[in-house]
Amino acid sequence: MVLTVFWFVVLDTAAKYLMQTYPVVQVVWARFFFHTLLVIAMMRGGLAAGLLSKKWQLQGLRSLVMLTTTSLFFVGISRIQLATGSSIMFLSPIFVTILAIPMLRESVGLRRWIGVLVGFIGALIIVRPSSVSFDIGLLYLLGAALSHAFYQIATRQVRMYDAPLTSLLYTGLVGALVTSCIVPFYWQPVASLHWLLFIFLGLVGSVGHLCFIRAFNLAPASVVAPLSYTTLIWATLSGYIFFGDLPDRWVIFGGVLIVGSGLYIYYREKQIIRK
Repeated sequence: MVLTVFWFVVLDTAAKYLMQTYPVVQVVWARFFFHTLLVIAMMRGGLAAGLLSKKWQLQGLRSLVMLTTTSLFFVGISRIQLATGSSIMFLSPIFVTILAIPMLRESVGLRRWIGVLVGFIGALIIVRPSSVSFDIGLLYLLGAALSHAFYQIATRQVRMYDAPLTSLLYTGLVGALVTSCIVPFYWQPVASLHWLLFIFLGLVGSVGHLCFIRAFNLAPASVVAPLSYTTLIWATLSGYIFFGDLPDRWVIFGGVLIVGSGLYIYYREKQIIRK
């Protein structure tokens, strides 16, 4: 799980660097296109079987939501620090808690609602909508966090029907097809070294998803899921090393509240499951 979040931060760092030169849609295209090529190479003769999903409509919808999440997140981090973007994305588990009520028919108790409230207070501290430093990129990141919550719920549902590699293939395939239709209208010539980074985006994205699948195969969710919050460490280090960015005290304080509320909600869910 630590490797998972590390590779995803590497992906975000490379994307942020490339978006200083190329349109967002071109970077998003590279992320999904080369991801798909790598997964197809991994599946080899099993490609036809991998395309046969028992819930292909849900897989397609899930992949579109993933494309939406990635696009919104990339636009956000093109304007905002990596650490700030990662902090806001930790709202996703909180959004999942809310959306699980109508979509999964789950009940949420008072303690988890308090956790949700604390998480949103943390988000308001980071965003500070009345502040002169407010940036529209923050709204894109909030949209990405909400979209990612839908993606997580769809993933919960689809994993009961399809193999992990099938889901991994669909994760990139729909995004690659959609962006391949759009990217010619925004295409900019790519330098040789940057082509390597474009390919690297797909490689790192695929490896990150594989590490994620492997983590949950090796250990219970209660062990590996909280480790996703190490993203803040990697994102802060990467932002400082490559872009000279350090989060201010408000981002740190708001991030601590969001992480703390997310961990508490996760703890309460596990307590309820045990009962």
